[in-house]
Amino acid sequence: MQKNLKTVLTIALTVVITIIVFILLMPVIGPRFMHPLMSGNMPMHSNNAAPSGLDYSTEHASENGQFKVSFTSETPIVINKMHSWTLHVETADGQPVENATILVDGGMPQHGHGLPTAPQVTEYLGNGDYRVEGMKFQMGGWWEVRFDITAGDLNDTVTFNLTLEG
Repeated sequence: MQKNLKTVLTIALTVVITIIVFILLMPVIGPRFMHPLMSGNMPMHSNNAAPSGLDYSTEHASENGQFKVSFTSETPIVINKMHSWTLHVETADGQPVENATILVDGGMPQHGHGLPTAPQVTEYLGNGDYRVEGMKFQMGGWWEVRFDITAGDLNDTVTFNLTLEG
């Protein structure tokens, strides 16, 4: 009887210690174990290809039509290289947007992760042009890059799609 009690207590103690270690290590190992594919949050596309019908143009109207936005890159956009972009922002009627506040975000929707860097607008160049530095893509596939633009009482978002070769 005492041997069975000792075995049960050993198993219970092992389970408790395992749970405590797992909880303490979750911030470190969690992202690997809770990848969107494993948690069921990742859309499945054959061969991980981007959805059909995406607009890959470098010029778009913003979501609510407040701005016309385009971008150019100073160097070819390839993986594992830092890029600087020039973002051009105009009002819907074609006037350059001066001194806007622009936030940059993005990521890989199919992988459930964001950009590996924190790109930001570093300089207003005049005539509606803004320098965006710190753009980097660490793997091939479909990427989205979003710009949240605020100018005076106007606020809108524009999203650009990129597919990069890995």
